Amino acid sequence: MIKSLQELEEIRKKALEDLEFRKQNGEGIRIVVGMATCGIAAGARPVMLKFVEEVQKRNLQNVTVVQTGCIGMCKLEPIVEVYEPNKEKVTYVKMTPEKAARVVAEHIVNGKPVNEYTIGVEENQ
Repeated sequence: MIKSLQELEEIRKKALEDLEFRKQNGEGIRIVVGMATCGIAAGARPVMLKFVEEVQKRNLQNVTVVQTGCIGMCKLEPIVEVYEPNKEKVTYVKMTPEKAARVVAEHIVNGKPVNEYTIGVEENQ
């Protein structure tokens, strides 16, 4: 948990350094978290922090975690989209920090999307 503005500024500075490093080393995987008011109200902030924590913990150099505005399906928030070079986008819905950790372990690290968290499965229920 972030305890001060100084700590938040240090995290921001480190994230910008990591982003610049990734830009210099080509395109990698992008994890995009919907952080509009609908997403934040549904719990997107702890989901995004969990993705950042997991990526840093595993020292994944080719992965960028970024935020965006409303993705357009507010009832399914928090929503996360994963973009990999030369692959179709995967959209995860109703995310939690626990689900985020699993997505990093199975999808980002091992290349196997967690189908049960995807929008396709949610829409068929």
